[in-house]
Amino acid sequence: MANRTFAIGDIHGDLAALERTLGKLPPLDAEDTIILMGDYVDRGPHSAQVIRFVRTELPKRVPCKVVALRGNHEDGWLRVASGGWPEFVIPIANGCLAMLRSFREQPYTEGEMPSREELLSMQAGEFIPDDVVNWMNELPYFYEDDHAIYVHAGLVEKDGVWLHPSETENPTQLLWVRTMRFFEGYRGKRVVCGHTATENLPPELSSFTPEDPLDMWVGENVCVIDTGCGKGGFLTILELPAMRVYESRG
Repeated sequence: MANRTFAIGDIHGDLAALERTLGKLPPLDAEDTIILMGDYVDRGPHSAQVIRFVRTELPKRVPCKVVALRGNHEDGWLRVASGGWPEFVIPIANGCLAMLRSFREQPYTEGEMPSREELLSMQAGEFIPDDVVNWMNELPYFYEDDHAIYVHAGLVEKDGVWLHPSETENPTQLLWVRTMRFFEGYRGKRVVCGHTATENLPPELSSFTPEDPLDMWVGENVCVIDTGCGKGGFLTILELPAMRVYESRG
C-alpha cells in the first residue's frame, strides 16, 4: 500500500531496539514516510549513536522520506547548551549521565551517580558537539499528513479548544504538555504522540490490548507510542493508516 507512515516512539538511547524494530518493517518505497517522535537521547546507553543513526544512516538506508521531530529531552539539552538548566541535568531519572558517557564513548550502568567533573560538564553541556546542537535546533515541533498530526507530547488547550500545533503561541509546550484531559477528551483529527509512558495511562480507555498496560495506548482520537524504550520498556513503531504495530520485544 502506498503512502504509508511509520511513526517511531521515543528511543531514549536504545540503538539496539531501534535497529531491531526497523528490521521488522515491510519493504519501504519512495511514497512512504518515517516519522521519529523525538527523545532520541538520555537514559539508554547510546544517545550519541542514536543521533548519528537518525541523522546520517537512516536516510541512506531507506528510500522514503524521514522526518525527525523534536522531543522534550532535545529541548532540555538545547536549554542547557544556551545557558544552563541544572533542574534538567541533575535528576538521575532524566538519564543525562548516560548522554554524557555516550558522547565520551564511556560505559554507563543504570543508576550510576556522576562524578563532580561529569556533573559540571553536564550542566555546561560542553560535551555536545556544535553540529549536534545545530541539528537539534532545526528539528520541527510537529508534522502532519493525511493520516494524523504527529507531535511529541500532545496538543495545547485554550479556552476549551484544542489548538492545532501551528496555532500554539509557544511551540515548546508541544514537547512538555501532559494532561489527562487531552488523552481522554480530545476529539478531532487523529494525533500520534510519545512523551507520556503508556503505563501511566488508563488501560481501560485504550482500544488496543487494554489487557497489556505497557502496550501502545489508543484512545478515541489519540495514539500514544512511548512504550518505555530506554527505561526498561520497548520500542513501538505504528504504521498508518493500517494501525499495524511493530515492537522491539518478542
